[in-house]
Amino acid sequence: MKKRPPKVLIAKPGLDGHDRGAKVIARALRDAGMEVIYTGLRQTPEMIAESALQEDVDVVGLSILSGSHMTLVPAVRQAMNASELQDIPIVVGGIIPDKDRADLLAGGIHAVFGPGAATDEIIKEIYAIAHREDPKKGQS
Repeated sequence: MKKRPPKVLIAKPGLDGHDRGAKVIARALRDAGMEVIYTGLRQTPEMIAESALQEDVDVVGLSILSGSHMTLVPAVRQAMNASELQDIPIVVGGIIPDKDRADLLAGGIHAVFGPGAATDEIIKEIYAIAHREDPKKGQS
């Protein structure tokens, strides 16, 4: 049975006003056949969790360039967990130092993409993350 294309939420948490990268990734994912919801700028963790719930997404992608990733990413995860969305993987893109990248991955983030990450690699990784077996959804 052929799996449906992943449904991905792209969000810009916090006060960061630079969204060119998020828009480029959203377009690349859409062009690769994914369904993409872009929430726009200045989203709170709670707004992101609500959008993920309402849209029934497979993956949440966060774009953070402000340097507040070590505060915002855990806050989004916490808001999603509070909405019983703990099984939805989160990926992060932005300017993330190597030490923070390792900490985010150790904290349960599925992938971290830095500046210059190839869109074809991001697409490949999102597909792989979205199609991992999720016993709660009964997918294989």
